[in-house]
Amino acid sequence: MKKLLPIIGLEVHIELATRSKMFCSCPADHFGKKANTQVCPTCLGLPGALPFANRDAVINVIKFGLAFGSRINKFSKFDRKHYFYPDLPKSYQISQYDLPLCVGGNFGDKRIRRVHLEEDTGKLVHETINGEKSSLIDFNRSGVPLMEMVTEPDFHDATSVIDFLKEVQVVARYLGISNADMEKGSMRLEANISLSPDGNLPDYKRSLKGLPPYKVELKNINSFRFLGKAINSEIARQEDIIGKGGKVDSETRGYDEVKQKTFLQRTKEEAKDYRYFPEPDLPPMRFSDNEIVKLQSSLPELPKDKRERFIGEYQLPKDYIEILVADIKRSKYFEEAVILGQKENISAKMLADLMINKKLDAEFSEPAGLIRKVLELTSVEYAGQGETEIAIVEVLAEQQKAVNDYKNGKGEVVGFLIGMVQKKLKGKGKPQTVSEGLRKELQK
Repeated sequence: MKKLLPIIGLEVHIELATRSKMFCSCPADHFGKKANTQVCPTCLGLPGALPFANRDAVINVIKFGLAFGSRINKFSKFDRKHYFYPDLPKSYQISQYDLPLCVGGNFGDKRIRRVHLEEDTGKLVHETINGEKSSLIDFNRSGVPLMEMVTEPDFHDATSVIDFLKEVQVVARYLGISNADMEKGSMRLEANISLSPDGNLPDYKRSLKGLPPYKVELKNINSFRFLGKAINSEIARQEDIIGKGGKVDSETRGYDEVKQKTFLQRTKEEAKDYRYFPEPDLPPMRFSDNEIVKLQSSLPELPKDKRERFIGEYQLPKDYIEILVADIKRSKYFEEAVILGQKENISAKMLADLMINKKLDAEFSEPAGLIRKVLELTSVEYAGQGETEIAIVEVLAEQQKAVNDYKNGKGEVVGFLIGMVQKKLKGKGKPQTVSEGLRKELQK
């Protein structure tokens, strides 16, 4: 059998950190709150309740799309996506279908298909009550603004998937639109996986022709590590089926961490099954070129740009740069420390090393504290002023050729003379004092 090539596309859901929900004024911060205390007729889907769109959520999605080079649809709208599920009170979700806010974009050679905005669902809570297993519904999450990014099927292994998703998480944090905290469920991951019967990549980058006729969706995984395991497990499952001459069905599967296997949840729906139609209770959205340009100019320095700048300015190892850039607060701390350290001849490399390998930044809330600690660790008992002056006079007397060269315009010999003074002082000469003293004597 020919080698099978995994074809993987991603769907990433990120809860937006707005004050209120997507279509009502209930608080959006639902984590850890008492069940069903942050709800109203609108997010409960009660008859007669009308939605109104959260402007901040719309702006946040556009910023996120711009950060990945997406084209912004100047005319966009919301649609109803119909399906029945216990934690979806209206039996439809307000989402976007054919006119999402953002279209296209990329990160390196990984293409983005779209970024759209929708409302989150409620949450099922499974408990044992009076000895019976029961499922309860908490609607606090229902209606929270949810951004979805859909990629093209440009991934072929778990490692490249995780690298891309980590970048998505960092960008969301740099933009300040979400903490994208997977432990709290504010970033949830899904992967669509199929295997190409041809070990060579089909020509789908220009056309979707050549893709396998099925795809299996791994649903709602909230850990990079678990997703990597789930992808590898699902690839192995499909390889086994195809190797035995079987057919892989399109379906939605979950991942069992204990068994380290994927399991069937339901057969996979297609777009026609959701019966999309325009949301009649919300007007379409229109954006001008000027509005989009203003949002583009408001973006902060993004991680990819910061990496390039750190390489040019600080000449740090690549792994150091990745660690610093991954945390926007830590990268800011580092740069403030570098500015302070320049006055004390402390190199950026030393500061990065102490932060990453020694975790010294964790001990000091302000960069100034870190600099004081570095000076303490590297402090040298310098030679006194008188001892330094004597050493300078002696070196100048011994190095007449270098003195004459200096007076004939060869300024570079100063470095040589500084080295000779430090040698005489056994390295205990304070650099600034030695340099200034030498130049003063040479000017006589």
